[in-house]
Amino acid sequence: MQRITHDRPWPLFDAAATRMIERAAASTLAPHTLMQRAGLSIAKLAMAVAPHSKSIWIACGPGNNGGDGFEAAMHLLQWGKRVHATWLGDEARAPADALASFQRARDAGVVIAAEPPHHCDLAIDGLLGVGGSHPVEGAMAQQVSLINALTCPVLSIDLPTGLAADTGSGQSVHATHTLSLLTLKPGLFTHGGRDACGDIWFDDLGIALDAFDASATLSGPPDTTARPHASHKGSFGDVAIIGGAPGMSGAALLAASAALHGGAGRVFVALLDASGMAVDATRPELMFRAWASLDLTGQAVACGCGGGDAVRAVLPKVISAAKALVLDADALNAIANDPQLQSRLQARGMRGRPTVLTPHPLEAARLLGSTTLQVQADRLAACREIASRYGCSVVLKGSGTIIADAGGRTSINPTGNARLATAGTGDVLAGLIAARLAAGDAAFEAAASAVFAHGLAADHWPIHRPLTAAALAARL
Repeated sequence: MQRITHDRPWPLFDAAATRMIERAAASTLAPHTLMQRAGLSIAKLAMAVAPHSKSIWIACGPGNNGGDGFEAAMHLLQWGKRVHATWLGDEARAPADALASFQRARDAGVVIAAEPPHHCDLAIDGLLGVGGSHPVEGAMAQQVSLINALTCPVLSIDLPTGLAADTGSGQSVHATHTLSLLTLKPGLFTHGGRDACGDIWFDDLGIALDAFDASATLSGPPDTTARPHASHKGSFGDVAIIGGAPGMSGAALLAASAALHGGAGRVFVALLDASGMAVDATRPELMFRAWASLDLTGQAVACGCGGGDAVRAVLPKVISAAKALVLDADALNAIANDPQLQSRLQARGMRGRPTVLTPHPLEAARLLGSTTLQVQADRLAACREIASRYGCSVVLKGSGTIIADAGGRTSINPTGNARLATAGTGDVLAGLIAARLAAGDAAFEAAASAVFAHGLAADHWPIHRPLTAAALAARL
């Protein structure tokens, strides 16, 4: 069993892949082996997270998740705990494995009550696991509400009940700990998953997963190598920031600052405000130019930060000419409303030019011609669809940011927190991705590593210090 941390990447498997792996594993093992292994793992983690608990409520659902709970109940009872198990199942309809564990628990002396206890020191949520695909209703919804009203630790088995394994959507149990069994599921790490799951633990139940294709990856830290001593500013590439329409120059300057602090050799700023500044006294390293004078063919360009309506005029040349390109904010809105720009972007993708789009959910909905609710209902699918449609790598921002490329490769970022929900942090991310592209990283890798570093900076932010975009850019 391992706690999921950010020090390495992890393979993620959706519900269909998890069921396939479970069937393959069960075919090589004695009956009930996986459920028995799961129950022991749950009981061990329960004792680790609440070692002084005396009274434990195990809420068992009608399927195999409930069977896992019954297996855990037997161990906890043997270890001297007062176990209060409830079951929403039916002996006539329960799956064979779950029914076997129910009978084993009852024979071992586990009291299976009709109603939840009035008090417990630990609650174990075994109501629904990866098989739950419908909204929680009736008696189960009542138990979810009771669990969420508790002040003691809550350990969810496999997934918090009500949370969709593939998407992280749904009204669910809010656990303090979640033990994901056999595989890690994407929904644990995006949309509502990060709020619902608490600390996430994983046990593969002794099944090797290397032979199975992952549905996605939970990002780990990027490879970092020291810069060679025999380097110069040209070794790390040029970044051009194009944006900053009248009244919005700050967005472009934030992106430029992030590119500078992110390691770009030189950073050019092309403001779309004719009366804009010609020098930034706080960052004199930034070089201001008219956008038409830039040699885009040799630069990594971040376009759209504070671009307003003015960005529409520059996009045809930027999309066609930029060596590598990050499109953000108003550039994405312009593309969503202009079929000709969409065609140019698709043609760029067909030429294999490195390109990263960085939409938030509303911008993603505009690019797809859908709604924010539809995007959030399946963030991985939405990100993959944008990437496929435009031939780009895409960063779908939000809780559990998704990174996808046109070939279907998909990653979920584990870093970051709600302190990033402040104006300008998206501009900082765009500039940082551009710096990675300028250094020669491929589009998907540039996006994934920048998103990881951006979130990690927020995770390490001093608790007493407000997080602002300008300070974040400098911290990179």
